[in-house]
Amino acid sequence: MKINFEHKQAAHCENGVTSSLLQYNGINKITEPLAFGIGSGLFFVNLPFLKINNGPAIAFRTMPGLIFKRTCNALDIPVIRKKFSSRESAEKALMEQLNAGQPVGCQVGVYYLTYFPKEYRFHFNAHNLIVFGKEGDDYLISDPIMETATTLTSYELERVRFAKGAFAPRGQIYYTRKGNNVTDAQIASAIKKGIKRNVVHMIKVPGSVIGIKSIANTGNKIKKWKDKLGDKTAGLYLAQLVRMQEEIGTGGGGFRYIYAAFLQEAHAFVPNDELLDISKSFTQSGDLWRTAAVQAAGIYKGRIGSQADYNQMGDYLLEISEIEKRAFQALSKIKWRNG
Repeated sequence: MKINFEHKQAAHCENGVTSSLLQYNGINKITEPLAFGIGSGLFFVNLPFLKINNGPAIAFRTMPGLIFKRTCNALDIPVIRKKFSSRESAEKALMEQLNAGQPVGCQVGVYYLTYFPKEYRFHFNAHNLIVFGKEGDDYLISDPIMETATTLTSYELERVRFAKGAFAPRGQIYYTRKGNNVTDAQIASAIKKGIKRNVVHMIKVPGSVIGIKSIANTGNKIKKWKDKLGDKTAGLYLAQLVRMQEEIGTGGGGFRYIYAAFLQEAHAFVPNDELLDISKSFTQSGDLWRTAAVQAAGIYKGRIGSQADYNQMGDYLLEISEIEKRAFQALSKIKWRNG
């Protein structure tokens, strides 16, 4: 049993799942960048009190599931999301949807994804993929970060759907029902709402854990890691930063590049030239995140490691925080027509 579903590669898993499921239901104008921006996906959070893989919990995107939920809600598209207490009920619900011709999104753990290269497997439970059929004991998988569709056995899929640890997916599935046709006016309204929400998240949340203040705070902390943590632990913390940025973060400053593309595509629906100018700032930020990743990798691998190298790493993040602060401030000042 195979649903007539077209696999499409994307830069980021949840964006790709969102745009692919919407396009399957006929909402063809929602691209990956539009889904990311409408879903207010750009983010930064550093939770030093929460450890993942023995390093601080750092994220460059919003919480898992919110991009899909926000995008669909903004476009008035019904969303169904289910979690399960038993593996049997999870598989039964999955098969019911597949038999009904409905491809479904799944949140899964990365560590046991057999089609991932070993160097990309670590304990991270916020990956997303689409299941679109079953042939024998093999489920048909559309993982947006893979070039082609692939498969997982029943055991392999169950294992990643019920991975343990932080953000345990609990067999989660999600999908959309066919809704009304989405108009350009709805997309324009959703774009404005997504931008306004992202502005709040990045520059208006109090404290130094979330947003541009967190980026700057992390940069200042990095400068102290060598003395405070020692070279080994400091290197592991930097590796964690790179891992979350590079392997799950679409490569370098990938989320910043996607947001820049979002602002450019948004211009077709909300023709304000300021969007095009501001998009350049996010491209600049993405370039600098990529440079910072190279610096962090150099320290972690022992090619460099003086205090000056840690200072340089911290300064990169301080510069990034200023670039993104100015960009979001500019977005916050845009005068939108019709609200």
